[in-house]
Formats: sequence, C-alpha cells, structure tokens
Amino acid sequence: MKNRELRTFLAVATAVLVIYFGATSNEGRGVTSALVVLGVVAGVVVWFLTKPGKPAS
Repeated sequence: MKNRELRTFLAVATAVLVIYFGATSNEGRGVTSALVVLGVVAGVVVWFLTKPGKPAS
C-alpha cells in the first residue's frame, strides 16, 4: 500500500510543480488550459514510470 501512496504523491507533486513553475514564468500569463494539460500529462507519466513491474532479466 505504501507504494501506491508514494506513486500518488509523486504524480500529484509533479503536476502541481509543473503548473506552479509554468504559471510563475517571466511571461506572466498565469495558469492556462495548456499548462494544466501539461501538468496532468506529467503526472500521468510519473504514475506509469513508477509502476512496479517485473524486474529486468
């Protein structure tokens, strides 16, 4: 169960950080829909990359 909690934390943290750093850029546009989509995609990528699987042989 701890693995799922860690995966969830990493995915959500990644999405929030992408949105935060994108919104505080020098352009000053704030949070756009494209930025939210990018944050969600980054979170999903982290979720799948941290999925436990069979060890490489």
